[in-house]
Amino acid sequence: MTDPIFAPFFSMILLTLVIWVYMYARRIPFIRRSGLRDDQLTPAGLASISPPGVANPSDNLKNLFETPTIFYALVLYLHVTQSVDAAYLGAAWVFVGFRALHSVVHCTFNVIILRFTLYAISTLALWFIAVRAAIQAFA
Repeated sequence: MTDPIFAPFFSMILLTLVIWVYMYARRIPFIRRSGLRDDQLTPAGLASISPPGVANPSDNLKNLFETPTIFYALVLYLHVTQSVDAAYLGAAWVFVGFRALHSVVHCTFNVIILRFTLYAISTLALWFIAVRAAIQAFA
């Protein structure tokens, strides 16, 4: 039987894939329409001239390679140590769910205070997992 912690794990990976596809769906048409020079096709060049509808998905994809990397490591740790329980599983789903909502907000209407609130909730769930796992590891 597969460890249930892998459902939020692979959901987070799927979210990253969806944002990656969405980013290119926004970026490629922008590049084609804009007639950009080669020197503008650098990460810094694109960032400086891209409208929010193009820049935000790219920024969000970058976000998905920050704190979620801690989540991936923790999930693997919990699986290897056979520590997964309902509290960890619930917190993992909170993390993934609120990261998905954060991505939707960031890639669309981008209300900063809402986006920050969603990010903060997801990160609190992540820190719950991390602190609880550390306490259990050293107890």
